[in-house]
Amino acid sequence: MVLVHVRFAPDGSVTEIGERPAGATPQKWFDTLSEELKGQYQPLSGGRGVFRETRTRIEALKSGATIQ
Repeated sequence: MVLVHVRFAPDGSVTEIGERPAGATPQKWFDTLSEELKGQYQPLSGGRGVFRETRTRIEALKSGATIQ
């Protein structure tokens, strides 16, 4: 299981996110994971959260992501 950590700015935009493919903005990668991994996101306190998913699934999303 992989934990993809997310950190948010006070305005709700994503400032940092783990496992991000090259060329993807933090916000776009978060949007992609939110769409593809419905139900796998857990909000945490302090403007943070995590996605929980298998390494295989995360790698598949990263390799298939042509995100600009």
